Amino acid sequence: MTDREKPVDVRGMDEKGRLFDLLIHDLTGPLSIISTSTSNLLHRAERYGPLTDQQKRIVERILRNIHKAQTLLQEMIEIFRSEEGLFQKEYFSVEKVLKESLLDVLEIGAPNVAEKLSHAKNEEEIQQCLKLHGIFLEMSGEYCKSPFCHDQKKVQQILRNLVSNALKYRRERMAVSIGGDSDLLISVEDDGRGIPLAGQEVIFDRFVRLKDKKRADVPGLGLGLTGVKTLVEAMRGEIILKSREGIGTCFTVRIPPLQ
Repeated sequence: MTDREKPVDVRGMDEKGRLFDLLIHDLTGPLSIISTSTSNLLHRAERYGPLTDQQKRIVERILRNIHKAQTLLQEMIEIFRSEEGLFQKEYFSVEKVLKESLLDVLEIGAPNVAEKLSHAKNEEEIQQCLKLHGIFLEMSGEYCKSPFCHDQKKVQQILRNLVSNALKYRRERMAVSIGGDSDLLISVEDDGRGIPLAGQEVIFDRFVRLKDKKRADVPGLGLGLTGVKTLVEAMRGEIILKSREGIGTCFTVRIPPLQ
């Protein structure tokens, strides 16, 4: 009997262990099958038959939401791993991870912008496209050219959540700055309505979403910033919030390289 075939002693697992096992074994597989099947319907007309324009729009919407569920599941898994001190040490380009994170967010929240970015031919076209949609990127310091050493998935998750949060709450613009000569510094700023002092005290608490009567349409479960804080602290870094009502909000994250 192989290790994979050996029965699991559920009695000996704690609550967190059972949930972790559920996420990996019972949810990851079915979501992957659904994603592949939906993608086949959309892209393999020669086998499954053509779709009408209306059917394509519906299937595309289904696929976007499947990818969103897969991303959320993967993020929960990464949080569990970080709490157990499990990190994949690797060297990677921060610039590449930033752009991939931004594209992930735009594919869900602004698919038309993501489509334009995917067809950009060079750096100048990418920057121009982003600026037209009020998104500004700036890189300085060591990691402009040199790779950063840490767990790429976890850094990407931090970036993805901070960028998603800024895009949701901005009024016209948001800016992402990457810097640092030893520790990696990430700053994500928006020009939204800002967070009141009372809200700043609980913004990182689990399931907390600040209510805004003027922005009742903002989606989310209140898990993103909680996950970011958990990851950053597990990585022995820190996250700082600066916000003023009517001015905007800025999150700054410092992550030391993995030794």
